[in-house]
Amino acid sequence: MIILTLATSNTESSNPLLQPFDTPYETPPFHLLRHEHYLPAFKAAIEEARQEIDTIARQEADPDFQNTIEALSYAGNRLEKISGIFYNVNHAETDETMQQIARDVSPLITDYSNDILFNEPLFERVNKVYESRESLELTPEQTMLLEKTWKSFARNGANLSGQKKEKMREISRELSELTLKFNDNLLAETNGWFLHITDEKDLAGLPESAIDAAAEAARGKKLEGWVITLHAPSFVPFMRYAGNRALREKVYMAYTRKGYQENEYNNTEILTRIANLRLERARLLGYTSYADFKLEETMAQSAGTVNDFLNQLADASLPMARKELTEVQQFAASQGFDDEIKPWDWSYYAEKLRQDRYDFDEELTRPYFQLEQVTEGIFELTRRLWGFTYKKNTEIPVYHKDVVVYEMYDEDGSFLSLLYMDFFPREGKSGGAWMTSFRDQYRKNRQDFRPQVSLVCNFSKPTDTRPSLLTFNEFSTFLHEFGHALHGMMSQVTYGDLSGTNVYRDFVELPSQILENWAVEKEFLDLFARHYQTGEPMPREMVEKIIETKNFHAAYATVRQLSFGLNDMAWHSITEPVTMNAEEFEREAMKPVQLFGWIDGTMMSTAFSHIFAGGYAAGYYGYKWAEVLDADAYKLFKENGIFDRNTAQSFRENILSKGGSEHPMELYVRFRGSEPTVDALLERDGLK
Repeated sequence: MIILTLATSNTESSNPLLQPFDTPYETPPFHLLRHEHYLPAFKAAIEEARQEIDTIARQEADPDFQNTIEALSYAGNRLEKISGIFYNVNHAETDETMQQIARDVSPLITDYSNDILFNEPLFERVNKVYESRESLELTPEQTMLLEKTWKSFARNGANLSGQKKEKMREISRELSELTLKFNDNLLAETNGWFLHITDEKDLAGLPESAIDAAAEAARGKKLEGWVITLHAPSFVPFMRYAGNRALREKVYMAYTRKGYQENEYNNTEILTRIANLRLERARLLGYTSYADFKLEETMAQSAGTVNDFLNQLADASLPMARKELTEVQQFAASQGFDDEIKPWDWSYYAEKLRQDRYDFDEELTRPYFQLEQVTEGIFELTRRLWGFTYKKNTEIPVYHKDVVVYEMYDEDGSFLSLLYMDFFPREGKSGGAWMTSFRDQYRKNRQDFRPQVSLVCNFSKPTDTRPSLLTFNEFSTFLHEFGHALHGMMSQVTYGDLSGTNVYRDFVELPSQILENWAVEKEFLDLFARHYQTGEPMPREMVEKIIETKNFHAAYATVRQLSFGLNDMAWHSITEPVTMNAEEFEREAMKPVQLFGWIDGTMMSTAFSHIFAGGYAAGYYGYKWAEVLDADAYKLFKENGIFDRNTAQSFRENILSKGGSEHPMELYVRFRGSEPTVDALLERDGLK
């Protein structure tokens, strides 16, 4: 890790975070940073931002859009830059010191944010501009910024009385601390458990790639034999292929008890407290539940709409999912399995059934998805759609040796964005995959500040004997996250608050999920999917098998997602504080779509970081809603051609470049010509 290589003093004059970044494209100077730079930099940047806010609030000029709303959008730029660096590194390459810094910084940031939101002279100015909005000649983007700015005050307590404002401060601070603690606990639980295998017979059924990875993990821990971890590249293939049922159960139980064990990392009380605090916060603002508050600013607009949507999908998928479970049970019995299918059996026997039915093993696709070739293939897809080109830049400092950085250029040769890519799991990195940025795109003083986007994944690592070979699922994940990246990199707005992925939560997944559709297009796969040893293209029969099996157990997958969405909505639709046992609460929430019997001592909520440590509270349904959007939108590409430049350009102009500068439904209708319906998704998933 480069961060620890250079010692400097902590004085402001020598703190690299407080100096102009003398790096290519003014990128973060990771080669100069040490842990002790962060806290002083945060304190200095907060003080600077406070002065900027005070200047706006106390100016003598009458409030107008430029001197108040626009000025607020640009205020705190240094603090935003430092926050972007620190929190991204804390998720991708953390340690105990970084986690402690995050806990120290959290109340400082929360207090600063509350001081802005409860600044009465400042809100008075914002409110005056908002009240005169009808008479102002604003662009659609300026109108959106004005509304978003006003709501950021009103929806966070600016209109509350003094005592209620103080209560809101307390809640905000505690929520900030609790969400950090939730994530730290989850990371500790994920990293703290592993299965050490010393008998080769216990590897029976595992593909060679999984065995090699397990051996590599063991060497990393200086152990003989093989190690299975709770990171997805290790956990998923073990549950799918390992023939030792007792070990599958052991790994499954460890995975589903993350944050739910009698130790210092138990998240049960934390998540219940988070849900109750969110309710209290919503009540202070006059809402019945947190879901009512949160969903007001989404495409769905209400909890009723979300629940109707989830129930519609449940009605369509649940009967078929039950049939799929019965089918797997019967197949397992035909293989000599005489017990009831448990959750740790599902992936194993479902995979065997898929292989039996389609004569196809997804592991056979790995040799065709070498990471470097996949990367070039995705680059080529964007070249065909929009003319983009990429150039690796090894001069840009990175926070870990695994990170690679590319410059991205538009068809006319103009610079569009930087793209950081961090692919492999390690103990300091959170699980999953995500897109983020070190700088969002914005314009100021006639200069276009281009974005610095980062993709962080946990793909299968290369071993001593083979390069990184992705599963089809990992390949789809890469496309998904790259779609998010395109949303950020193609942004062409004025204000950073509305840039890239700064959109409604149930709209943000459209650019990512639509890109996954290309994963099964032979015309696209032929561009790069070649066997890493022979160079032969992926056979047509294999592509057809992928397509044939894509909807295999689609109903089960839908029901699984719905269970998460219903759980999320339950925690955030409470109208009274939760006092019952959290495990019982979760079971009640997920019961309408429960397929298996309950396994005592397991919970998913204690590891549900999307809603308890991320931004998806009362919003997890957005993944399924975005599937409605992407299924409907991709039909246009299929009709016009998957590389059709006119369709791609329309998607760029009306969706990808606009960020949150206009209402998402208006943008979608402008691209598609009509509002979406659920029919396209049900048809694509074979549920109609």
